[in-house]
Amino acid sequence: MRYLALCCDYDGTLAQHGHVDRATIAALERVVASGRRLVLVTGRQLDDLERVLPRLDLFERVVAENGALLYTPATRDERSLAGAPPEALIAALRARKVAPLAIGRTIVATWEPHDVAVLRTIRELGLELQVIFNKGAVMVLPPGVNKASGLSAALGAMGLSPHNAVGVGDAENDHAFLALCECAVAVGNALASLKDNADIVTAGDHGAGVRELIDELLASDLASRAPTLARHRIALGLDRDGREATIEPHGSNLLVTGTSGSGKSTVAKGLIERIAERGYSYCVIDPEGDYEGQPGAVTIGTPERAPGLDEAMQLLEARENAVLNLLGLPLADRPEFFLWLLPRVRSLRAKSGQPHWIVIDEAHHLLPAGRQKAEAALSERLGGVLQISVHPDLIATRALAGVDCAIAVGSEPVADLRRFAAATGRTIDVPGSEPGLDVGEALVWMREAGPASRRVRTIPTRGEHRRHNRKYAVGELGPDRSFYFRGPDGKLNLRAQNLIVFLQMADGVGDDTWEHHRKRGDYSRWFEHGIKDQDLAREARRIEAVDAMSAEESRARVRAAIERIYTLPA
Repeated sequence: MRYLALCCDYDGTLAQHGHVDRATIAALERVVASGRRLVLVTGRQLDDLERVLPRLDLFERVVAENGALLYTPATRDERSLAGAPPEALIAALRARKVAPLAIGRTIVATWEPHDVAVLRTIRELGLELQVIFNKGAVMVLPPGVNKASGLSAALGAMGLSPHNAVGVGDAENDHAFLALCECAVAVGNALASLKDNADIVTAGDHGAGVRELIDELLASDLASRAPTLARHRIALGLDRDGREATIEPHGSNLLVTGTSGSGKSTVAKGLIERIAERGYSYCVIDPEGDYEGQPGAVTIGTPERAPGLDEAMQLLEARENAVLNLLGLPLADRPEFFLWLLPRVRSLRAKSGQPHWIVIDEAHHLLPAGRQKAEAALSERLGGVLQISVHPDLIATRALAGVDCAIAVGSEPVADLRRFAAATGRTIDVPGSEPGLDVGEALVWMREAGPASRRVRTIPTRGEHRRHNRKYAVGELGPDRSFYFRGPDGKLNLRAQNLIVFLQMADGVGDDTWEHHRKRGDYSRWFEHGIKDQDLAREARRIEAVDAMSAEESRARVRAAIERIYTLPA
């Protein structure tokens, strides 16, 4: 489900003339029976609310006093979210005969036309307070306290994200909390300004409008409304006509593909950055340590220690953005780890909606085509997934089948999209020849646009894309990215799966073997395509180009270049 919580205003929304009718109560009961959760968000004081709403128990949390008080009906626990109102303010308003005057845990409230007296009193006393209006009601609260701040606290206590919430209201003080929710709904009797900013406006007013919303929510999870939620879409970039390419933030499946060193990680990290900026949570499954130090995320696992499943789930249950570094796992065990993790993440999503996005690097390794376990794990469509792979045709069929957007970068984008199309049985229109992508461009296919593909200039990350040196120093690269010392006669088969092993083997092999690979340009090719370091590759090419250099000197220069660029363990 996309929407796990329904957050309702009281007066003018659920209630008409202060009363909620039986049909609306029955509709709220159906929401709870569906497994969704209810939050009441109101400007009323708690004791007043308990007098007028006998079924307060239907709500898991109540945000009262316009965001200043959080109440849990099941335990009767009250938590003030701001300080008590200043005694000097209350005394001055009473002296001015402002009545009625309601004093809550935090709120001070009255009605128009006393707003003039309230504002004058605040100014005269030099107090830092805000005045909020609600269809004639005048509420005084500390700065920054409103229905949005209160709802944020309530959802946090429930383990939910605002991106999994629908909000419904009718008046001025509902703007903030509706904007916080993924889907904002105004009932038919709402103020025009609220309707103008809402994603949905119900035909019915008051409780009838809420019942209308509930019927659609329970029938389809508001699926047909997704196109109207453009404010949440994730930007990918601009095409050559200046049109923005965007991605639906909920339930979409993306594939980023391209040759080694083509910039797949740069595109993926840019998307992750913008996903996080929108407030969506993510979990990166990182087989090779490419996302170590990802800004705004907690990384667990090192080249020496693999992350535990329980450790990973505790991090995700705490609603942290997570990077699971699998370098500490043997290469053959990494797919198994992911297949053990996946059902637990599905279960957490069903309960909390999070993590909103799962990023699978080296997807062809973690979800290989033809592996029965991988196919079985994807028997139910998994949405909100970003897969990254150099070999799209080697990914499990079911993982590819759900892809809504394929992004090809590097020198062979047409071939990559064709491989993806062939593996999924899709028809994708691509240029008849290589399009000659400029730096920062991608060839993009989107399911919603039909078979057409287009060139898009992707949005770069804000932070500099940097190499994670320690991964290549001590991690384990796959067999297809390792270096092999074979010698001039092909009698050796010594695999170097990282730079430390490479340097150890370089010191141990004979001069004839070392020189054989140097003169063939094998070292620079590995640094460019296996290590994916253009600077190191350029330096190696200079060393390889000097025929008169001795084996001893060339070994020393290659070692010096690696140690200058990479952080090696002591």
